[in-house]
Amino acid sequence: MDGAGNDFVITDLREGGRMTAEAAQYLGDRDGPFGCDQIIVLEERRERPFMSIWNADGTAAGACGNAARCVAKILFGEEGGEALAFGSPSGDLRASLQDSLVEVDMGSPRVDWDEIPLAEPCDDTSSLPFDPALRARFGLPSPAGASMGNPHATFFVDDAESALLESFGPEIESHPFFPDRVNVSAASVKDGVIRLRTYERGVGITAACGTAACAALVNAHRLGLTGREADVVADGGRLRIRWDEETGHVLMAGPTCLHREGRF
Repeated sequence: MDGAGNDFVITDLREGGRMTAEAAQYLGDRDGPFGCDQIIVLEERRERPFMSIWNADGTAAGACGNAARCVAKILFGEEGGEALAFGSPSGDLRASLQDSLVEVDMGSPRVDWDEIPLAEPCDDTSSLPFDPALRARFGLPSPAGASMGNPHATFFVDDAESALLESFGPEIESHPFFPDRVNVSAASVKDGVIRLRTYERGVGITAACGTAACAALVNAHRLGLTGREADVVADGGRLRIRWDEETGHVLMAGPTCLHREGRF
């Protein structure tokens, strides 16, 4: 399945079995028979659905918004209704149907330095004191940091399309300033719409990243670049992100698509 172009192999293990790092690497390998951005495991925990997330390199991830929407689409097909909840590594997720779109409540963003996390204290995480020499090499501004269950660094540039993400993404992903590694995004804002490209931790450049879109909206609003709601356009499609003022939660709505299914 994919959510706005962010593609997954969703493995249903509710009747038994377990995922391993080696199996995740096999399923995620784009030179193999499958290939995807992340591997999602659907299982039962405490008598309710739970999704766990594996990156294509075999490492675990704490959150994936587009995968959550895909899992919700599967569960809506099984259970019916217009709202449901299921578990994830970063906590319970609530989903609803909005016409043809699936919306997921991604919870509250974390913007304190030790929650992102960063290697050193920082009073203003909307403008991180990140490696001036590296930024100068690529002509990058100070990034804004946030966690949506996984860490994000958003670089607001004049033109996200021309940003050399394939070059600076790998360097920043594993930079010691981010002790848990980081998802790296180049974003630009025009007419209230965010154009976003993301180098995902443990994966590489992807067609879309839901948590990156959520972090981009949060960071754009903190910097006064957008309101609390905006469309985020990734290479693979468009997401609608809303940072609810009353609850503090970030909600993400967008399309999902089932490409194929089978048993192995």
